[in-house]
Amino acid sequence: MIREAADEAERERHLPQRVARAMAETGLYRIAAPRAVGGAECDPRTQIETIEIVSAADGATGWNLMIGIENMGFLGAALAPEVARKLFDDPELIIAGALNPLGRATAVPGGYRVTGQWPFASGCHNAGWFWGQCVVMDGDAPARTPSGGPALREALIPRDGFEILDTWHVSGLRGSGSHDVRAHDCFVPDEHVTGVLQGGMQLRESGTLFRFPPFNRLAYNKVGVATGIARAAIDHFRALATEKQPRGSRKLLREKVATHLAFAEAEAILRSARAFVFETVEAVWEAVARGDDPTPEARMLVHLACARACTESARAVDILCTAAGTNANFVACPLERCQRDVRVVAQHIMVSPQWQETAGRVLLGLPGDSPFFND
Repeated sequence: MIREAADEAERERHLPQRVARAMAETGLYRIAAPRAVGGAECDPRTQIETIEIVSAADGATGWNLMIGIENMGFLGAALAPEVARKLFDDPELIIAGALNPLGRATAVPGGYRVTGQWPFASGCHNAGWFWGQCVVMDGDAPARTPSGGPALREALIPRDGFEILDTWHVSGLRGSGSHDVRAHDCFVPDEHVTGVLQGGMQLRESGTLFRFPPFNRLAYNKVGVATGIARAAIDHFRALATEKQPRGSRKLLREKVATHLAFAEAEAILRSARAFVFETVEAVWEAVARGDDPTPEARMLVHLACARACTESARAVDILCTAAGTNANFVACPLERCQRDVRVVAQHIMVSPQWQETAGRVLLGLPGDSPFFND
């Protein structure tokens, strides 16, 4: 179904509802949600591998799934248990979200009045709810926490409380539907307001998954999209190489030495990057499961591994597209979309190349230079 709908998603610039609904009904969006609310509470490796499989079928669909997994995983652990269970009772539940403070929330009796506009709301066309972060206002100025920073809250807004703005005009991951959403003076009751990023990640659940460093968690699932797309590119190239006879050659593409070298390099790059992610993520998982606090070095290695996996996935796809010749330039060739889609993943702040510099600092014994890492 995902493969058959991929062209439609690309054309419409959002995922067809039937695909999103099928993923919801199958429980894919819930794999990181607490068991107490009907989730699977899967370990990181299972999450990454699940996202990989979907992303290999279509990168944009994998991205939508990844974002939904993160939103439902964190929100299911942040809401009061009785509120979360009521919300998760819907088998077709899908939640879009943006944890950046671009909304304004004003306290009123029973809740907050919320106004704001959030970009990159992936999957918003399929979602029944939007979870957006806001700055709490005190009159015309932001309210302040005891430490002096702005008070932040996340508001869960129903579909009739926000509008989708047609802003996602892009080349890569076009089918992800990552448009802006806007809410204006929407009332959100207290039970649908969270404070997960106020003074560190505040979650009610205490299982290993919910004690895992939150920004590491926001990094590792991006990897599944990148490595899934790269794996699809390897498979597409293999098929092309068995059919294509380059102009001026009596050999098939797969019989040329340059093809052998390119294919082996792409495979080695992808497998090495992926192994680095699993090594570092599982080391932190084991530490958290024991009740230990992961060291700064261990957490930083996760971010380094995740960022490198995304950039290396793109490099592997580039190598294959070069070896494929002009075929990879045609939209009818699957490699063309793989190349466009995989580049977008590493543009996300959680896995961007900037983490390499931060990793070097921390691994040399210096403090981290990013608020994401320090929190």
